[in-house]
Amino acid sequence: MKKAANFLDYHIRRWYTQVDEALANESGVLAEDGVPVRKVVVAAAIQNPYAGEGYSDDLSKIVNCSKELGAEFGRRLVQALAGDSAQSYGKACLVGAEGEYEHGNGFLTTSFANPIREALGGGSAWIPSTGKRSEIGGGIDVPLACKDALYVRSHYDTITVNFPDSPAPDEVVVIFAIATRGRIKARLGGLTFDQVEGKDGLR
Repeated sequence: MKKAANFLDYHIRRWYTQVDEALANESGVLAEDGVPVRKVVVAAAIQNPYAGEGYSDDLSKIVNCSKELGAEFGRRLVQALAGDSAQSYGKACLVGAEGEYEHGNGFLTTSFANPIREALGGGSAWIPSTGKRSEIGGGIDVPLACKDALYVRSHYDTITVNFPDSPAPDEVVVIFAIATRGRIKARLGGLTFDQVEGKDGLR
């Protein structure tokens, strides 16, 4: 059953915001500068317009409003950052049983991602992404990587999320995650975030 649209052509049943703050690593070692890692997740449970309809070559009912959806994600992410800056990002989707995994990917295109990049003050590296079909309450590990240069080893990270009442069989949960710094006490060498921030020659 098609539900009434409440965000352009989408029916969004629920928004989620999660903030995780780590003060020390798994060994109890604090960050040298005392600054915690804040990971912010914004997600939306959206009715899948193709749920239960079988195969379709045309996914425009998902893609057409992606730009505006991304802008709203960006606004919510910045609000949750509360003045902090994002250094890494990642995206994911959970697709309810009546949909295809490809339907979830339809929500995560460049049209969706670019307004988020803009809201976060830029991001020239590709955005790591994952997804799967899921039962209600299923979890997923969202990968994170540096937003300005992929090969910053300290910023390879993950945040695990789940949504107790989503996705319903006819829904997709669209997920975007950001982090304010790399792993605490990362010590594998390589480029640092300070070396690549704002420098177009390092990607």
